[in-house]
Amino acid sequence: MIAGELYNPAGNAELAADEAAAKAWMARYNATMNGTNAERHALLVEQFKQVGKDVVIRPPFFIDYGYNITVGDGVFMNFNCVILDITSVTIGDRTQIGPGVQILAADHPRDAATRRKMLEFGRPVSIGADVWIGGGAIILPGVTIGDGALIGAGAVVTRNVPEGVTVVGNPARPVIPRV
Repeated sequence: MIAGELYNPAGNAELAADEAAAKAWMARYNATMNGTNAERHALLVEQFKQVGKDVVIRPPFFIDYGYNITVGDGVFMNFNCVILDITSVTIGDRTQIGPGVQILAADHPRDAATRRKMLEFGRPVSIGADVWIGGGAIILPGVTIGDGALIGAGAVVTRNVPEGVTVVGNPARPVIPRV
């Protein structure tokens, strides 16, 4: 799973236990709507691989497992975000993420015969520092977003985004500055 190899999550007792633990954690986390940032931060530290200082993730919030997620200092995620973290998902310092954003590290084979076997795999997602991701954007498996990039609202990011570049649309394309 972490190495990007094909695996079948059905019937895997360890993954089933991890998924159940993540569901219980999400119920606790999402019940903190009226809680403090400090309460939520403590829960993030409990579940994530690494959590920086002053991280704010507004509930409701959804994960696959949580233990593959690393977030840097000052990260902000608005309501209703999803991170499918079957492999590593890294979010750099001071990155701001709008509501309803999906960060998807889970992937599936392209050929139907392999999918029929219920196999899947993961590809890491890496988001740099000082990135802004607009509401409703979707970051697909294997994507790297460079420091200071801007992802427009509703963009579907299918390819890497270089440092400082603004992308918009579906599929996301760079915005060419006017001279």
